Amino acid sequence: MRLLMIVAVGIFVVASCAAAEESVPSSKPKSANGSKASVEDTIVAVTPAKEVPKELLTPAVLDASDEEERTSLNIFFLLIILMLSIFLTHFLIKFKLHYVPESVAVVFIGAVIGLIMKWTGTHFEDLEQFDPQTFFIVLLPPIIFESGYSLHKGNFFQNLGSILLFAVLGTVISAVVVGGGMYGLGLAGLVYKFTAVECFAYGSLISAVDPVATLAIFHALDVNPTLNMLVFGESVLNDAVSIVLTRSVLLMADDSANSTSVLKAIWQFIIMFTLSAAVGVLFALASAFTLKHVNLRKTPALEFSMLLIFTYMPYGLSEALKLSGIMAVLFCGIVMSHYAHFNLSPVCQVNVQQAFRSIAFMAETCVFAYLGMAIFSFVHHFQFSLIIWIIMLCFAGRALNIFPLTAVANLFRQVTIDRKMQCIMWFSGLRGAIAFALALTLKFDEEKRRILVTTTLVIVLFTILVLGSSTLPLLKFLNNESQSLDADKFTLSKTEDQRDAVDAEHLEENIASISMRGFSQFDIKYLIPFFRRKFTHDEMLAGRQEMQQLTDKWYISLGGNVDSNDCERVKLTGPSLDDETQL
Repeated sequence: MRLLMIVAVGIFVVASCAAAEESVPSSKPKSANGSKASVEDTIVAVTPAKEVPKELLTPAVLDASDEEERTSLNIFFLLIILMLSIFLTHFLIKFKLHYVPESVAVVFIGAVIGLIMKWTGTHFEDLEQFDPQTFFIVLLPPIIFESGYSLHKGNFFQNLGSILLFAVLGTVISAVVVGGGMYGLGLAGLVYKFTAVECFAYGSLISAVDPVATLAIFHALDVNPTLNMLVFGESVLNDAVSIVLTRSVLLMADDSANSTSVLKAIWQFIIMFTLSAAVGVLFALASAFTLKHVNLRKTPALEFSMLLIFTYMPYGLSEALKLSGIMAVLFCGIVMSHYAHFNLSPVCQVNVQQAFRSIAFMAETCVFAYLGMAIFSFVHHFQFSLIIWIIMLCFAGRALNIFPLTAVANLFRQVTIDRKMQCIMWFSGLRGAIAFALALTLKFDEEKRRILVTTTLVIVLFTILVLGSSTLPLLKFLNNESQSLDADKFTLSKTEDQRDAVDAEHLEENIASISMRGFSQFDIKYLIPFFRRKFTHDEMLAGRQEMQQLTDKWYISLGGNVDSNDCERVKLTGPSLDDETQL
């Protein structure tokens, strides 16, 4: 019976193939007697073809295959660099090499790899073609968001006016000085000549500073927290302002450089800055409101996922509206850390801080390693006169930024910034990874692009290596005997400074110690009660017990024995219940 069924199925298949052969015109020649192709020929025709040799594949298929291989190799190569950077950063912390910034160490790794590639004749064809989408969508948002999320130290909103003064107006002043001087020197024939738009765009991107050395010294000296917040807040907002300002200037490329186009660029900058910040603030407030009323604290995975979605939503909407996604992400991180962070469960709070730090560390490492590889891998075009003049203009722009604006800010401040601190702030205006990455994304003529990339590379290396290492000796020279440097606190490693699993400084200062005036009074009276969840006493105890159980499981898994004596010796640290109730 089974044999009859198999034969019947075979006859049906053969008949179907023969019918298809008759219905479709065949390119196969007829037989000698003029009949159609035989059944055997038909069966051969429908037999699956063998694997096509590679030489017979179309160019499109070959290109796709080669692109996949190159992408896989680049990812593997990138992971090796990240692993080496992690090991090197660990060794810097372990052997207490506090005076070596980890950014310099990563640049050194990149330079060594670039030198090896040059000696071995290995070349990555797209090494110099830095993809703007990779930078602005993948690398930059985590860096900017993490800096904004870790910005909240309790007195940021109290000093918001002074911070915006330095970050916005100060960056504009620096960009005008550098761009205007560069354009004037070009007209005078002293340096390579660029157009007005190119000069001011470069002045905007080179105004992105990274005063890591200054912040490390401030931390080691236990300077006034207000001064530390001013410098830290200015450096964080400065990156986003520099990016928005560069984009606004580049929009003038199709217009003639006249007063109308300049006013148009200024108006474009104001609109882009304001609306982008508003988008970020709205999404941050929406996340705080959602996490307050939707109880996801029992499922930290869903809670963390919801927070991640809200971090990238303002970027997508802002870019779709032709605004600045970077500015939106920055303000989203700042406001999230002020409201949404306190609606998270204890486990999620720890996970969020460490996840954002890890992602930002890897993104920054990629950019600094790329900077190091560029030293030997890129085809450079040096213009030594331009490099020297740009360094001098950067010093002049920083001076016209710090000293006049500090004098203005001191008129309205209770805690003033003295002349010595102003000199440190001026001297330590380091140019970092953001400036170099922005230079790589410029779409100018090939010769001009190479000149600007080479110039930026030299300036970044000069400021990191020379100015970064000279900040501490300058401070010792200017410092009085009343302040002494705490060697245990001093470190130029950002990773070591953030090594605690739980950042206690991220939490607010005691509300009673804050002078309630202006926005702070409005915030404490209306915004915090509306966007933050007021936990009950039982919920706070449950959260504390959850963290205690988590540490107990870890302790037991390592062979420990949790008893009452252990609980007495190792107590869970944290704010008292009264302080938590105030929060």
